[in-house]
Amino acid sequence: MADKFDVIIIGAGPGGYVAAIRAAQLGLKTACVEKWISEDGSKTVLGGTCLNVGCIPSKALLEASHKFVEAKHDFSDLGIETGDVSMDVKKMMARKDKIVSNLTGGIAGLFKANGVTALQGTGKVIAAKQVEVTDQHGKATTFEADNIVIAAGSVPVEIPPTPLVEGLVVNSTGALEFQETPKRLGVIGAGIIGLELGSVWNRLGSEVTVLEAMDDFLPMVDGAIAKETQKLLKKQGLDIKLSARVTGSEVKGDEVIVKYTDASGEQEMTFDKLIVCVGRRPYTKGVVADGLGIDLDERGFIFVDDQCRTSVPGVYAVGDCVRGPMLAHKASEEGIMVADIIAGHKAEMNYDTIPNVVYTFPEVAWVGLTEQEAKAKGINVKTGSFPFAASGRAMANNATEGQAKIIADAETDRILGMHIVGQHAGEMIAQGVIAMEFGSSAEDLALTCYAHPTMSEAVHEAALAVDGHAIHMANRKKRK
Repeated sequence: MADKFDVIIIGAGPGGYVAAIRAAQLGLKTACVEKWISEDGSKTVLGGTCLNVGCIPSKALLEASHKFVEAKHDFSDLGIETGDVSMDVKKMMARKDKIVSNLTGGIAGLFKANGVTALQGTGKVIAAKQVEVTDQHGKATTFEADNIVIAAGSVPVEIPPTPLVEGLVVNSTGALEFQETPKRLGVIGAGIIGLELGSVWNRLGSEVTVLEAMDDFLPMVDGAIAKETQKLLKKQGLDIKLSARVTGSEVKGDEVIVKYTDASGEQEMTFDKLIVCVGRRPYTKGVVADGLGIDLDERGFIFVDDQCRTSVPGVYAVGDCVRGPMLAHKASEEGIMVADIIAGHKAEMNYDTIPNVVYTFPEVAWVGLTEQEAKAKGINVKTGSFPFAASGRAMANNATEGQAKIIADAETDRILGMHIVGQHAGEMIAQGVIAMEFGSSAEDLALTCYAHPTMSEAVHEAALAVDGHAIHMANRKKRK
């Protein structure tokens, strides 16, 4: 038997590495298991999907491609003449790789600084207090731990009609590795990942078609915000086809022929590259020994309570492998909560105030209920909206597209949700998160003094508009 730890975490993604650091900070002897290794096999790669092939690299490409579009099309509006502008895709990818390397290396430094033991290999819970770690050479070592945290993450879903073909039919990971801009790009799935990756390559010159099986666009977003977002993305050149169910694909030479059905019947399109972005599934197969008593549902998610305890005492699970949105920040907060509980502290997490962001341009961000969800729950609501077209800072920024919307309880005035489409929406949504965390009313935000001129003033005006008191917009509601 190898070393014994107070806590062993399986997985070094945003849930696992954060839990490990927090546990170590709280004085617990902590180890974190990660199977991902560098291409040359020389070192363990920390950070999970988020840092390596998800959140961070995609944002690097989104930022670079957006600046390219601004320089090519928008700078002249500001009086900046740039001449002919081109994008070096390979250089853009190299920058992305360097950012990823810096961040993953930074986690290794944080582990060392906090005294976290990094264990290379594949972790498996074989008993209530035992984890087996199998390294890249097949050698298995058993470690004891008073507590175990499963943070194994998730992997992209593959669908039978479009089997992956290296370099041609790829998932989200493969889409981050293109070395040149495809002329015709197909994207299956109009979710967050599909829209972000479609935006990157659309900006760089691809003819992008997004095939979405669902009838509604971004159904998790407030209806008014989703409708405006769809209009803005269409204006940018994204061809988003809803109610388009993919039935098959065929690779012919360097092309991919995709078959799908819509309201008009059977259709066919040809692409140079195809990205499959139909969601992610929990990575839990083989992580828990059979007969241990840790329950999984039919999709592979581990059953946990509100504080991420599994059915086996001392074993917890966080992040993408449990219920709730598959978001890095949700996983991190769960990891912190579990570490605090293991250390003997009282901790909980408010799942009603987890923000979501789509990093297109403009960004789409939301927290809480949509107007439609609130009404479906039988809640009498009142809403306030404010367009960025009426914002002085938005005009100065050349970013007048979008709006901010607040949904409040008509009886109590408590904020139930906030939805924004606009420049920096991902930053501004924190105001809604904080307000809801403290149980604020729309009036609380309306009475708050906002800096001028800022994009956030749209949130202030939306709060004022809930009761018809918006200053910089014609009010359609009777003032009280």
